[in-house]
Amino acid sequence: MLRRNRLLSELSEAEMAEFIGLGRIQRFDAQSPVFNKGDPGDSLFAILTGQIGIHTSSPDGKMMMLNILDAGDVLGEIALIDGRERTAAATALRPTELFRVDRCDFIRFLEGHPRLAIRLLQVLCERLRWVSENIEDAIFLDVPRRLAKRLLQLADTYGQPLRDGGLRIGQPISQEGLANMLGVTREMVNKSLKALKKSGAIAYTKGFIVLTDLHLLRDMAGDTPPEG
Repeated sequence: MLRRNRLLSELSEAEMAEFIGLGRIQRFDAQSPVFNKGDPGDSLFAILTGQIGIHTSSPDGKMMMLNILDAGDVLGEIALIDGRERTAAATALRPTELFRVDRCDFIRFLEGHPRLAIRLLQVLCERLRWVSENIEDAIFLDVPRRLAKRLLQLADTYGQPLRDGGLRIGQPISQEGLANMLGVTREMVNKSLKALKKSGAIAYTKGFIVLTDLHLLRDMAGDTPPEG
């Protein structure tokens, strides 16, 4: 499971065995906090089973879901490097099993494995680009276009092709959940979903969202698919 992660996948068998020896397993019930925004960045987590929501909130209680992580993903790597406070909170969305490595042990391991240090820099750069893209979307795209883009991203991770050519998002997600991801109200998401359904871009099947016109959604999101 750890090898599924882009950060740890390049470790040799001996390096992976050494890395596993540094950590321990922690289990969390659904809706249990893993860490809160502002907590010390004292550990790295890899998801073995379950699902984690990364989120932040405003002083008046408004919550925004930044990302949803699944088995094989790593979290906590940003604060781990500089040891400063967590930039966001992490909550188990379902019963979850995590592999935890403390910062002091990870830094020593990193010093002895320069290939992993280079890979970590690449991962952090990817994260920075992702954050920059989300900021641009919030500034330049209206809610329907941002919603179309988010649905395509969810389909990349959870998409299940259907016989009729549609693509079902196999992850149950509510309108409130989508609103939290976009940082808008549920009413705005509801209105945008109705417009997408009316246009034939999406449909609903047994509570799951189905993308029925990928070309239209990509056009709305400004996403040009690769040729061929």
